Amino acid sequence: MLIGGNKEKVIENIRLAAERGHFNCKVEVNDPVLSAEARDAVIQHYLDNYKTFGYRFCNVWARALTDTATRFLNRSTRIEGLENMKGIHGGAIVTSNHFSPLDNTAVRKAMNKAGYSRLFMVSQDTNLAMKGWMGFLMNHEDIIPLANHPDYLLKNFEPMLRERLRQGHVILIYPEQEMWFHYRKPRPPKRGAYYYAAVNHVPVISCFVEIRDMPGKKNEEFHKTRYVMHILKPIYPDAEKSVRENSQDMMRQDYRQKVAAYEQAYGKELTYDFEEEDIAGWIPPEKEEIFESAM
Repeated sequence: MLIGGNKEKVIENIRLAAERGHFNCKVEVNDPVLSAEARDAVIQHYLDNYKTFGYRFCNVWARALTDTATRFLNRSTRIEGLENMKGIHGGAIVTSNHFSPLDNTAVRKAMNKAGYSRLFMVSQDTNLAMKGWMGFLMNHEDIIPLANHPDYLLKNFEPMLRERLRQGHVILIYPEQEMWFHYRKPRPPKRGAYYYAAVNHVPVISCFVEIRDMPGKKNEEFHKTRYVMHILKPIYPDAEKSVRENSQDMMRQDYRQKVAAYEQAYGKELTYDFEEEDIAGWIPPEKEEIFESAM
């Protein structure tokens, strides 16, 4: 379950994955699991619907809902580093750490502050199968679905992404791939985001979201938290280098910047030894018991 639900098993999955160095693996326990045929079906449904009047109508409503949620959820979010956006005009790839199904709202707020009215997001095709209001948003918001199918990538995904960049939009791609709930540390990235920046000759807007614990409980497992969105130095492809060289160099530079931002924000060196504090706001069961016994 992405929002709500007991997170003890998810946190245990995070601990095990970090110990094994599997930083891009799935840790959620109730995400949609689809067969190859079902994945093809949800993608085809999206493509069939994408250019219809009904989609455009729902897209307006989905964007309005997302904008409202962004303002509400980020009332206390602080944006730092807006000055790093001054030299960026037109399309760009945005990267950020991925720790919540709603962390994109902090990125959206930052991009709005920088002058972009819309934020497109690359999202896994399985998210199209979500139900309820999340399913509505996944199917009608500014989403570019990603499917691990060469024919779809060449004929649909890459042209959609290229067209949005050509139109001057920013596109959020999570290089960590899977969401790790409330995990504070930046994880080693995969190369896809930087490949698409290099092949389309656009910069990477490097971001890192710091999560600060706040007084008071959000629920029995977590304290309240708030975000500090750090916009880091933009990363540009080098015209003298190949797409492969650029994507690798940009990926390494982005990771270095996120690590430095983490170390400055939390005042300690980044290691992947698991600590309870790695999960922002978490109240481990034993600490909850101690707290209750002291009352």
